[in-house]
Amino acid sequence: MSNIEQKIEKEREQARQVCTTEGATSGQCAAAWEAVEELQAEASHQREEPQKTAFDKYCDDNPDAAECRLYED
Repeated sequence: MSNIEQKIEKEREQARQVCTTEGATSGQCAAAWEAVEELQAEASHQREEPQKTAFDKYCDDNPDAAECRLYED
């Protein structure tokens, strides 16, 4: 289990506990679940694969093209 997934599980448990003690309609309960949602959104963003630009695709197809050469200092 990755680090962010562990954080999500921890926040879920905390949200459940807060909602049990403070009540499901309390502001604390809503804030606790909002924290879970924010972590889930971050995890989703981390899983997204970056989209390749047309130039990146061109270089994948033509690695020997002058425009695609990489020079090291």
